[in-house]
Amino acid sequence: MSEEAKKSGANTMWGGRFSSSPSALMEAINASIDFDKRLASEDIQGSIAHSAMLAKRGIIAESDRDAIQQGLQRVLGEIESGSFTFSTALEDIHMNVESRLREIAGDPAARLHTARSRNDQVAVDVRLWVRNAHDRADEQITNLIKVLLDKAEQHAGTVMPGFTHLQGAQPVTFGHHLMAYVEMFGRDRGRFRDSRVRLNESPLGAGALAGTSFPIDRHMTAKALGFDGPTRNSLDSVSDRDSLLEFMSAAAICAVHLSRLAEEIVIWMSAPFGFVRLPDRWTTGSSMMPQKRNPDAAELVRGKTGRIFGSLMSLLTVMKGLPLAYAKDTQEDKEPLFDAADTLEIVLAAMTGMVQDLEPVPGRMAAVAGAGYSTATDLADWLVRSLNIPFRDAHHITGRIVSEAEKRGTSLEDLALDVMQAVEPKIHKGIYEVLSVENSVRSRTSFGGTSPVRVTEQIAWWRERV
Repeated sequence: MSEEAKKSGANTMWGGRFSSSPSALMEAINASIDFDKRLASEDIQGSIAHSAMLAKRGIIAESDRDAIQQGLQRVLGEIESGSFTFSTALEDIHMNVESRLREIAGDPAARLHTARSRNDQVAVDVRLWVRNAHDRADEQITNLIKVLLDKAEQHAGTVMPGFTHLQGAQPVTFGHHLMAYVEMFGRDRGRFRDSRVRLNESPLGAGALAGTSFPIDRHMTAKALGFDGPTRNSLDSVSDRDSLLEFMSAAAICAVHLSRLAEEIVIWMSAPFGFVRLPDRWTTGSSMMPQKRNPDAAELVRGKTGRIFGSLMSLLTVMKGLPLAYAKDTQEDKEPLFDAADTLEIVLAAMTGMVQDLEPVPGRMAAVAGAGYSTATDLADWLVRSLNIPFRDAHHITGRIVSEAEKRGTSLEDLALDVMQAVEPKIHKGIYEVLSVENSVRSRTSFGGTSPVRVTEQIAWWRERV
């Protein structure tokens, strides 16, 4: 076989657009600039803090520091204006910035990387980025909670059916139902805040894995970057990605709650329910059926949940088998992080808008709330409370009364007193005080219950906390 044929055969093994040489494939698999350029601001922020510390400790001259910082500001301006040219050959955001800085500042730029490795550099960059992502999520969840509180307050007394197994159970209020999601999103906000506290330590200064022999001040750089202090173990500092995993874990749980609410909106908008309406900006029509109004925004919130789950599982899989300290595998942390953060941001914004514009249909809700003998539990409770009948016996009596109502095709509220007395003679007309859905809802006054009084208390409690 000729040398050309051998080369051709070898190149074919690399496949596709990388057939020119193994080095092209290595460059493609190794380069991260296409996605880690999103860390440009954080990278420059970390470098400014590092250069300031180096000068303060006498490791570099103040004139070098000034040249470095002026050059970094110019690089940042070029990136923000879109005039910066990113190079795949330079692999990542760190080398792209440093190369351009060298062109601008000359020799002083070569002193910037003193007492620093790309390992601790990327660790601090991504930690700064994910800290900001925590703050954005916190703000968006707070806005969603506020919108839910406003809507719940408007409908604290609006009756709707409550469900278990998606079967009519007991009447509740729409406000109470929305407040259940306030609780969920409140926990989500708490998870992001807890995670932020844990991540707020600076890995800068850990070096490649063992620290450095230069007399650096890690507390100074930590403070300059808004961290509570430096991390305490250099090995863990460069290899840890817990802050990303915690962010994506919190995002995944939040996405579950968003998806559940989205699913309910889809169900509520369907013709058999007809509980709510959404304006055209949150729905689409059909290319074939002119009568359709599809809740596409809610469906997409529900669907995009899978992307966040996938991002979390991707990074968990990357991290699960890595020995200490740094390994190039962790380059795979950024794309799932960015995608999860971007996805969470858009679905939170969409859900906030939908809740704000959501209009319930109280008449339809009330009609369904009264169907299916939803006040049967109220009847049983009344037998216990008013006639001192043991609950198990009251449960049996109620079942027989419901059966009589079904035979007559009537509601419990409209069932004749003598029919109920035929089942239990001690029943008197006071029973009718609890058989309407409105009275049922008002009677649920236990702490956390659906009574409008309790719902109003829940809203007030949450307003103090948002």
